[in-house]
Amino acid sequence: MDLEIPVSAARWFLPFAIPIGLWVAWNDMAFMKIPNRAVYALVGVYVVIGPLALPFDTYAWQFLHLAVILLIGFLMNMAGLMGAGDAKFAAAMAPFIALGDVSSVCYLFAGLLLAAFVSHRALRRIPAVRAAAPQWESWERQDFPMGLALGGLLITYLSLGAVSGA
Repeated sequence: MDLEIPVSAARWFLPFAIPIGLWVAWNDMAFMKIPNRAVYALVGVYVVIGPLALPFDTYAWQFLHLAVILLIGFLMNMAGLMGAGDAKFAAAMAPFIALGDVSSVCYLFAGLLLAAFVSHRALRRIPAVRAAAPQWESWERQDFPMGLALGGLLITYLSLGAVSGA
């Protein structure tokens, strides 16, 4: 997969994105919520690290990605298609994604979402796994902890960008 995100930018962002992506995935499985602090932390990473990682014009324009995805997420939330935390975190992730990578990211997300859904549904049926995290709300709920797939997408996209030859 050839990505347009500069390798250096992905390498700048990745060390900060990994703990935030893991935090979001864990918190959404445990509590079925993505904390606003995680959203603010990710936006903060972009605000602080972005000018070091990207040319200033690219950095500034990619803030528009946040606004567009926030609007789409807001509408999807109103339609009952996704949770508010999912919409906010997707919007916080958006500036990290190069415009030329949008279609690749959509395919990557589709695959990760399917893998996360199947894995989560299969693992919650295994007593030993459930016993390891007995209070996780996502074991009992019918809705899916989308933060599992979103956090994975952020980490995977930046990891692929960090090792690509772009």
